[in-house]
Amino acid sequence: MTRFDVVSLGNALVDVLAYEDDDFVVRAGVERGTMMMVDAAHSDAIYAEMGPAREVSGGSAANTAAGIASFGGRSAFLGRVADDTFGKVFTHDLRSIGVHFESLPANDGVPTGRCLVIVTPDAERSMCTHLGAANRLGPEIVDEAVVAGAAVTYLEGYLWDQPQAKDAIRRAAELAHRADRRVALTLSDPFCVERHRAEFRALVESDIDILFANEEEITGLYEVDTFDEALQHVVGHCEVAALTRGAHGSVVVRGEEVHVIDAHPVPHVADTTGAGDLFAAGFLYGFTHELPLGTCGRLASLAAAEVISHLGARPEQSLADLARPLLEG
Repeated sequence: MTRFDVVSLGNALVDVLAYEDDDFVVRAGVERGTMMMVDAAHSDAIYAEMGPAREVSGGSAANTAAGIASFGGRSAFLGRVADDTFGKVFTHDLRSIGVHFESLPANDGVPTGRCLVIVTPDAERSMCTHLGAANRLGPEIVDEAVVAGAAVTYLEGYLWDQPQAKDAIRRAAELAHRADRRVALTLSDPFCVERHRAEFRALVESDIDILFANEEEITGLYEVDTFDEALQHVVGHCEVAALTRGAHGSVVVRGEEVHVIDAHPVPHVADTTGAGDLFAAGFLYGFTHELPLGTCGRLASLAAAEVISHLGARPEQSLADLARPLLEG
């Protein structure tokens, strides 16, 4: 018997989103379409230059937790905020949608982390993250009872940039497998893969049951030129791989079982922030409810389509309502 469908471990951040032109991205010194870590001074400087912005609770794994809750799933989150205004907002936002979040806040004066999300006219998002209190995430944050009580423990690859958080990931994976649960990982970002390729490969081969990645991340992980080559590598390294290809949809593979999933139609792409996070949410909701792998992929595509249709990385419509025709059909 499980208490939660999924517990997600990741950086607790408040997203500050604004529409800007391509020149702004260049001036900010950000690589388009990626996430860059910045210190407090750099974050403040970019923020001062941004136009009107919208502040919403975010963080990759927390967005996935929110998506699972929107489907009606039982979701938990492990991460660290500060005892400040943004921390209280983040905590309220998760709890108000039914996500279990009881991690103790940091109280050493470091503020809650924030992610400046620059959205350009083509809906691409480029991110500058100051981790703040999220950088205080260590193995002590991993609640053994929560992990053991979750069907899947979902890990955010961004955490691998933080030495303490690596220990948290290892502890979470160990506790999950000791309880005979599954462990999922998202590779998070191409540059994250580039920084930690060897360690990620070892982690995927030894500790990961379900892997999420986009095309650039998975080809970068295996240092190959084509998606098909990467697919051949990953099949032997984990139980399930769910790999996204942008407008070309996704591929879900388990052993010799392969599903090619079309991208869900989107009348207007407003902001791609959170697409991968919500893809994981849809897939894991289906997987933990023992739905066929192809259906898991279609739920993932549906959730990603909802979140890219508006500004912000969390669903604005009930994913349970949107999924009903698919599940009842």
